[in-house]
Amino acid sequence: MSAANRLLRRTPRRRDRRGRGLRGLMYPVSTPAFRTRAERFDSKVLEALEPIEARWGPELADVDLAVDDVPAVDRTSPDEVVWGTGVLADVGVPLAHLVPAGVDSAGLPTRARIVLYRRPLEARARNGEDLADLVHEVLVEQVAEYLNIEPDAVDGG
Repeated sequence: MSAANRLLRRTPRRRDRRGRGLRGLMYPVSTPAFRTRAERFDSKVLEALEPIEARWGPELADVDLAVDDVPAVDRTSPDEVVWGTGVLADVGVPLAHLVPAGVDSAGLPTRARIVLYRRPLEARARNGEDLADLVHEVLVEQVAEYLNIEPDAVDGG
């Protein structure tokens, strides 16, 4: 046996022996199945924000909107977890958080921010329509808290 053959045997075998990998996309780019769950959730957030922004656009000019997968928890014991102000929680699980404007650790000013938590919201929704309604309700609650008004006034009711 030659040294070249021994060397080839020592390298791990690839799953695709010719090194080509997948030949193309699994779904065409134009289909909804191509988008990830996070991208679909982001589009639902933007759809839910449109009517609120159309009505309250100038008042919301200094607010950023962010989406996180899950909330950050410092302690893991459920008895000790206490959410601060600005957190909209359902049965102890935060769905959104209003972070007020302030100063960061470097001394730079920060803008107010509404953070929606994708996974807890998706877990509470039965389907896509229910998720869109839930995202809209949570956004209305957080915008109302930021503007210091009633949620019915934000939604136009």
